[in-house]
Amino acid sequence: MTKLLWALALALVTQLGLAPGAAAAVNINTATAEELVALPGVGPVKAQAIVDYRKAHGPFKTVDDLRNVKGIGAKRMEKLRNDVTIGASQARVAAAGPGTKADARGAGPAAKGDVRAGGDARTAK
Repeated sequence: MTKLLWALALALVTQLGLAPGAAAAVNINTATAEELVALPGVGPVKAQAIVDYRKAHGPFKTVDDLRNVKGIGAKRMEKLRNDVTIGASQARVAAAGPGTKADARGAGPAAKGDVRAGGDARTAK
């Protein structure tokens, strides 16, 4: 029972970001206004502006797209850069670009005749 309580306490501390070195970046594509307020230089009004921008224009494609939100300039963007993310899978595909191996990974199983990046050793002669 004691081990279970310790495990639950550790999980809670990790989730809240209270563990040393466990500060996770805030996903600007999924965060609520309340979660965004925790970011440096972001108050309730700016947090709501980020959420409103996301609702109006769709998910952010890059972290730098935050610059499109009214009131987020170069200085504020530099303060936020290390504390925000757009999500791991989106970031990998956006960074890799279209038509790359990272882009093809999420495309599902290959159909007969599909050509994927990296080729298929079974069909090479």
